[in-house]
Amino acid sequence: MIAYLRGKLLEKHPNSALLDVSGVGYGVTIPVSTYSRLGQPGDEAVLHIHTHVREDALALFGFFTAAEKGLFEKLISVSGIGPRLAVTILSGLPADELLTAIRSGDAKRLTRIPGVGRKTSERMVLELRETLGPIDELEPAGEGADLSGAIERDVISAMLNLGCAKAAAEKAVRKSLSEGAGQAFEPLFRRSLDLISR
Repeated sequence: MIAYLRGKLLEKHPNSALLDVSGVGYGVTIPVSTYSRLGQPGDEAVLHIHTHVREDALALFGFFTAAEKGLFEKLISVSGIGPRLAVTILSGLPADELLTAIRSGDAKRLTRIPGVGRKTSERMVLELRETLGPIDELEPAGEGADLSGAIERDVISAMLNLGCAKAAAEKAVRKSLSEGAGQAFEPLFRRSLDLISR
C-alpha cells in the first residue's frame, strides 16, 4: 500500500496533482486545502497518501498533512461516504470548521457542502461527533502569489469539479472579488462556495 509520496510536482489542479517519483508519475486526487499549499510545478512536493483499492480500480488520495489524511479516513468510515465525497467535504469546508460543525451537531452547516444532503450530514454528526480528536497539524493555507486571472480560473475549475454550474460559479467568484475576498486561492474559493450554497 502506498502511504507517502515525495517527488517533483509535474502538474497541479484544484482536485488533482501529478508527482514524478523517481521517474514514475503518480496521479493523486487532492482536496482544495492541499492544492492551495502545494508549490508550483517543478517544486518538490510531499503528500500523505490514502490508497483506495476497489475491484476495478486503484486510486490514490493525497493530503498535505497526516492529520488531514486522518480526517479523510474518519469521513470514509461514515456509512454512505466514499473517498470522492470525502474529498469534496474536505474541499467544501476548512478542517477546523468541519470539526466544529460535526462536534456542535451543526448538520445544517454541513449541508451547504455540495453533494452533502440532510441524511449524510446527520450521519456524519452521529457517527463522528464523539470520535474526532483535535487536528492540531492543520495550519492555515499560505497566500498564493499567482496572477488573479489564473486564480479565478482555478477557483471556477474547483467549483465545477464540485458540481456547481459554470455561470453560477463565475458569478460567485465575481461577487467574492467585489466583496474583497482577496486574490489568494483558498479564501476566494471558500467565499465563492459560501455564496453559491446560500
